[in-house]
Formats: sequence, C-alpha cells, structure tokens
Amino acid sequence: MAGHRFKPEHVQKLHDPKRVQLLPQEEIIRNLCIAPGDRVADLGAGSGYFTLPIAKATQTNVYAVDIEPKMLDELKRRAAAANIHHIQSVVSDLEDIPLKDDSVDKVMAAFVLHEVGNLSNALQEMKRILKPGGRGLVLEWEAVDTDVGPPVADRLPSAQLEQTLRRHGFDTVLTHPHEAYYVVQFTLAKGGENDALYGRHEKPDQTH
Repeated sequence: MAGHRFKPEHVQKLHDPKRVQLLPQEEIIRNLCIAPGDRVADLGAGSGYFTLPIAKATQTNVYAVDIEPKMLDELKRRAAAANIHHIQSVVSDLEDIPLKDDSVDKVMAAFVLHEVGNLSNALQEMKRILKPGGRGLVLEWEAVDTDVGPPVADRLPSAQLEQTLRRHGFDTVLTHPHEAYYVVQFTLAKGGENDALYGRHEKPDQTH
C-alpha cells in the first residue's frame, strides 16, 4: 500500500522515552521466543530499535534489513556502542530480500509493511526466508485516528493483514496491546502447503 517512508533525519524520534514506554522492546520481542542459536531477520530494522535487543537474545546472526543505508549506518553506530558485533546489515526493500531460502528461524517486521508497494510480495519473501516451523512477529499501526503514528490513510487494518498472512499459509494470533497499534504473532507450518502457489526460489546470500 506504500505509505510514506520514515525519514532518516527524524531518527531520534524512534528512541524517544515516550516511544519506549509505548513500545517496550524486551517485552515485545519476548513473543518471538528467541533461543541463543536462532538466526533472526529484522525487516525494516531502521536504526535498530528492535534489532539491538534481538541481538542480545541470540548469539548468532541477526540480519538488519532496511532500504535506507543511513538508517543502517545509525544502527551500526548504536551496535558498536553497545559492543554488539553479530548484526549484519542488508540494504534491501522487502519485496526482494537477498537472503537464502529457509535461512532464518525468526522474523520481525515492525511498522514497515504499510510502506511496501506490494504486501503480498513482502509476505511471500518473509515466508521464503523463514524456516519451516519458524516464528514471526508483525507490529503495525491500527487503522484508527490516534495521537501517535502515521495518518489513518497510510495505516494497514489489522483484519486485512491477518487475513493476508493466513492466505500465505501462516497461523496467526492477533492482539492489541494499545489502541494505536497491534501485534500479529505467526508461525509457518512445517511443509508449507502453499509453497507451490506462492513459489520458493533460492537466492544468493548478499549480506555484508
């Protein structure tokens, strides 16, 4: 639906204490049940609001995927300051992610899916990179008028997103921790019955 993309010059807003109160990172990523050996992809990672606590929960690769190099540069700065060195930056949109099939155990996409041009393509990519039996987490602004978040016209209604996730073969659990946003936890069933429909194709790993 391609809403307005967040501008790098406003990056400090993402780490404002009021936002931390609204979106407690550790509490939210607990829903991913990250194990020390899990590979995790944070899609639309930005400056690392969720990437850094994700990296603290695992001892292996965390892929920070974002279309804006300046945001990933800020993430690198914050990671270095926190002495975290197993985050790999991936400059990419979410409709053609340069990660291999079945390459991650967990995937997260926070407040970014409403910005993509083709939601179905983005969800297909999430499914492709996620291992069978893998787990994911999506956060989005609910399509209501609130003091925080983008204009209502740019938001992705929870019912629409959950329905689309299910069409792509995910089992979902929808919750509303706050009136302004919602969380969808999802799992990818082993065997992926919709693989033939949506396609799975090997891609080279182009992380750096």
